Amino acid sequence: QVQLVESGGGLVQAGGSLRLSCAASGSIFSINAMGWYRQAPGKQRELVATITDDGSTNYSHSVKERFTISRDNAKNTVNLQMNSLKPEDTAVYYCNAEVRPTILTPKYSTWGQGTQVTVSS
Repeated sequence: QVQLVESGGGLVQAGGSLRLSCAASGSIFSINAMGWYRQAPGKQRELVATITDDGSTNYSHSVKERFTISRDNAKNTVNLQMNSLKPEDTAVYYCNAEVRPTILTPKYSTWGQGTQVTVSS
């Protein structure tokens, strides 16, 4: 069983910064893509940013130039540095990872429990 634990959410004023972290633990042979998604009240969960195991990144248009995703493969962690935050960034942010538990098992997608980010105007 692989667990993802997020940290770093909170309340910040518009224009401020926050850094989210996510650590994967458990039976892990390898992790392919890792990423961050968010869900605002009344809206569907949406992609924020992803990063592959070789460091290729992908960002949603709404956060490009403001957010930076990074990962540490040795520690099985992924981070999201969020700058120039806007009220519309307010959401629950979820960590996601494509995990292969052992060399013999297929990879699967797993989620963290989410962390609240609130940006006040």
